[in-house]
Amino acid sequence: MASKDYVALATLHRTSPPFSPIVPVGLLPYLAFVLLGATFLLAFYSTVVLKSSLAAREFPSAALASLLGGFGVVALFCSVGVYV
Repeated sequence: MASKDYVALATLHRTSPPFSPIVPVGLLPYLAFVLLGATFLLAFYSTVVLKSSLAAREFPSAALASLLGGFGVVALFCSVGVYV
């Protein structure tokens, strides 16, 4: 015997619309290329910044490169069918 909560949840599941991503799947390879390219450029900038300067100039570029790299890797994985 099914409980009322289960029946209500099963009905909601059957009647809800299917998932559709915000970013179209066809754009994921281009998005991954742009994000990972920006990551490598920012990482290169981080290596050539003068070491005599404070870390205040190096930290924001490294943090942005890390953020872009994370989203770029996720976009790259999703574009080849590994949905993470």
